[in-house]
Amino acid sequence: MELLDDKMRVWLESAKFVKPISGVYVLYNRSKEPIYIGQTSNLEETFTKYVDTEFEGNECKQKTQFYQREFTESPKDRHLELMDLVKNDSGKYPICNSEIELKTN
Repeated sequence: MELLDDKMRVWLESAKFVKPISGVYVLYNRSKEPIYIGQTSNLEETFTKYVDTEFEGNECKQKTQFYQREFTESPKDRHLELMDLVKNDSGKYPICNSEIELKTN
């Protein structure tokens, strides 16, 4: 289930070459199921951190095999739209997202 218009990319191969622009991103597991939807003011910084730290010991995100990203000036709003889209489609949020995280962002 691809959520964004952006092509699905293999994690690591191109994750380091993202522009330092605000946006949203979706991480997918090997089965191409969305496991995490994130937002950031700087995609390059966020992805570099993920790559360099191997997701900081986050076992859930470590299952990432593919990703999509979308540049937007309002990542918070777009993030909420994508979360609602997944919840309405599957009945639940991606496995690595928590409802607590949604309420605090």
